Amino acid sequence: MDTQKTVTIYTTPTCHFCQMSKEFFKENNVAYTEYNVATDMEKRQEMIDKSGQMGVPVVFIGDDMIVGFDKKRFEELLGVAEAAPSA
Repeated sequence: MDTQKTVTIYTTPTCHFCQMSKEFFKENNVAYTEYNVATDMEKRQEMIDKSGQMGVPVVFIGDDMIVGFDKKRFEELLGVAEAAPSA
């Protein structure tokens, strides 16, 4: 893929879905920028301003916002897909 979309994830250390999201990105060699909104108040406010809510993870892939862990949406937006199961 030539044009790598910018991926930003707002997380907290105890968030299970944040961990799942980061694992997904790692497995698919997707570079991302992570902001820990448990300690970074400025980024927490930025996340709330952009998403209108407090829940994490909030993921931005390019201009698209995904709240929570949505594997199908990640795959669509990043152009990565699981190998199709053999019939």
